[in-house]
Amino acid sequence: MKRSKRFETLEKRPIHQDGFMKEWIDEGFIAMESPNDPKPSIKIENGKVVELDSKKCEDFDLIDLYIAEHGIDKENAERVLEIDSTQIARMLVDPNISRDEIIKLTLAMTPMKIVDVVTQMNIVEMMMAMQKMHPRRSLATQSHVTNLKDNPVLLAADAAESALRGFAETETTTAVGRYAPFNAISIMVGCQTGRPGVITQCSVEEALELALGMRGFTAYAETISVYGTEPVFTDGDDTPWSKGFLASCYASRGLKMRFTSGTGSEVMMGYAEGKSMLYLESRCIFITKASGVQGLQNGAVSCIGIPGSVPTGIRAVLAENLICVMMDLEVASGNDQSFSHSDMRRTEHLMCQFMPGTDIISCGFGAIPNLDNTFAGSNTDIEDVDDYLVFQRDLKVDGGLVPVTEEETIRVRSKAAHAIQAVFEGLGLPKITDEEVEAATYAHSSHDMPARNLVEDMKAAQEMMARNLDAADVVKALAEGGFKDIANAVLNLLKQHIAGDYLQTSAIFDKDWNVISAVNDNNDYQGPGTGYRLEGERWDKIKNIPFALDPRTV
Repeated sequence: MKRSKRFETLEKRPIHQDGFMKEWIDEGFIAMESPNDPKPSIKIENGKVVELDSKKCEDFDLIDLYIAEHGIDKENAERVLEIDSTQIARMLVDPNISRDEIIKLTLAMTPMKIVDVVTQMNIVEMMMAMQKMHPRRSLATQSHVTNLKDNPVLLAADAAESALRGFAETETTTAVGRYAPFNAISIMVGCQTGRPGVITQCSVEEALELALGMRGFTAYAETISVYGTEPVFTDGDDTPWSKGFLASCYASRGLKMRFTSGTGSEVMMGYAEGKSMLYLESRCIFITKASGVQGLQNGAVSCIGIPGSVPTGIRAVLAENLICVMMDLEVASGNDQSFSHSDMRRTEHLMCQFMPGTDIISCGFGAIPNLDNTFAGSNTDIEDVDDYLVFQRDLKVDGGLVPVTEEETIRVRSKAAHAIQAVFEGLGLPKITDEEVEAATYAHSSHDMPARNLVEDMKAAQEMMARNLDAADVVKALAEGGFKDIANAVLNLLKQHIAGDYLQTSAIFDKDWNVISAVNDNNDYQGPGTGYRLEGERWDKIKNIPFALDPRTV
């Protein structure tokens, strides 16, 4: 057949490199409104839930049982289930009805009832609801700081720049698991150099992740996965109770933590039971609430390609974020793993959370180039940062970042690289050379760094754990190395583990170590003129991007 040159041209566009699927209901390839989803229902007898979403108590699986026992306000549940879902959806977008009023209803819902409510809403209405429902009034975002070589000097420098740019949280992981202790202390030192108060985590196997936190090398965790069907949950030798126990371990040591879930994980693991992705994700959110955890990292996260391949999938991602905040949980709302070759489509996804704002807009904006992101790449990375700053400026939206100059960035990168050099020397770890410090100060990626002895580093990282070193030893090494200000910042971070104030919902720190959370900075949005507004000193900083010309001097 003779081809249309128009269609031949269109087929070469990046969007055609993405994968798209028609719905396959029996295998769960449906984002929302599967005919196999249950009907919302609840029956309570003598304080016990005997029916949950069309299922009798004798047929409950582990997830139903956990939610029924711990995840629903039983006192109001039967009354709330009788309220028309469309009426509640209208309350969510009505500026005259406060968040506090709605939370009283949503905490008494069942997983299917809350899905039925958000299903009544189009994407703009969901964004309107999100603007009112996210727990903390002010906005923030999180960065990924990793590199292909697990280079500790580059990690420290990139973390310092990340903190300077405004990220409230920074997460790392490893290319090689045995590097985890080095990666954790590198980004901790780097972030406290760039802006004291940024909290950090190292995403690795759960036992090691907990051990790093208990030694003070990390300040939060969020890669504690929960799932929406019993076969997927138990496939990993887990139950809702074991995850709840793990959550209590973190809380007992004063560490902030979130669970992680996201639409599409059950499909990816082959046990979706023909249910919609959003309904299964709702069950994950209720497990999180039932466990007493501060919040949830959701938004499809590492499974984003699955909902992104089916109709209304990106709408379902925003819907799961919205359900999370309707359950009065902090939401770290995805936008982390790259899912599309199309810049327009990546921006489409981002705008759903960027425009209304969430507690953590991206739970992994790559503060490094995509090639160095060992989380499999981010929806946005450091090469997109100037575009992001212009988004904020164009729309007068606070996306959590601020403009920085080249001079101040070089300064903090150099200081962080020198600081981690002093830590390695003070702890008796493999030498960091002046050449490495210089390279990290000016580097863009790990390709710009001199090679290190990987075997020596891995051996030393394991020996560091065997020697029972902890963050107090890092503080001492910094102080003795001439970095008393950074040592004091790390020490302040350790004090927060003892105080435990940042275990409040949606908690972050400002530069003076004040906790900003849903308790003392609660979202009071009720329409125009209310809620968080970008203004004053913050707006002056955001609008003054360094590459804008001053007409008075041109």
